[in-house]
Amino acid sequence: MPALRATANLLGVVLEWFTVLLMVLLTAVVIVAVLARLIGESFSWYDEVAAIMLAWITYYGSALAALKRRHIGFDTVLLAMPPRMRGAALVLAELIVLTFFVLMAKAGFEVLAVLQGSYLVSLTWVPVQLTQSVIPIGACLFIICQLLSLPDYWTATRKGISLEHAEIEVEVEQEMQKAAMTHDFKDSR
Repeated sequence: MPALRATANLLGVVLEWFTVLLMVLLTAVVIVAVLARLIGESFSWYDEVAAIMLAWITYYGSALAALKRRHIGFDTVLLAMPPRMRGAALVLAELIVLTFFVLMAKAGFEVLAVLQGSYLVSLTWVPVQLTQSVIPIGACLFIICQLLSLPDYWTATRKGISLEHAEIEVEVEQEMQKAAMTHDFKDSR
């Protein structure tokens, strides 16, 4: 289990940095394009590149969200079920999600085969296969991240802990402790 957690942590750091890098690059591209338009020039490649970068941010960010279990979920419904049903529902939900992304990866590889020899319209030296590789890569990363995060999610769900509400509950608890300490401090005066 420690090796699994270390792998998840390493992948999380890589995905965070890569996603942030993509966001910074997209911001730079947008700023450069706006400044160019202000001086009367316009880049033919801006729209195409910005759309591709936004798609990449979405796919890689989605894998990161899967790793941290931050996608929209139904923890409240899941945790309202009896424990045996909860486990079965969790397994079914995971199988549905994983099946979807396996099919998406398969379709993504098929798309790459079809796009062989195609290049971007505005940047004729960039292969479309490169830009669209995010589909199967993103799907495979999502599967890996989902599987890496599954043991902790399984444990939390079996214990009746909602990952959706865990952070909120921790914050509330910290604020309650601060309030109690402030109250105790005022009473001691």
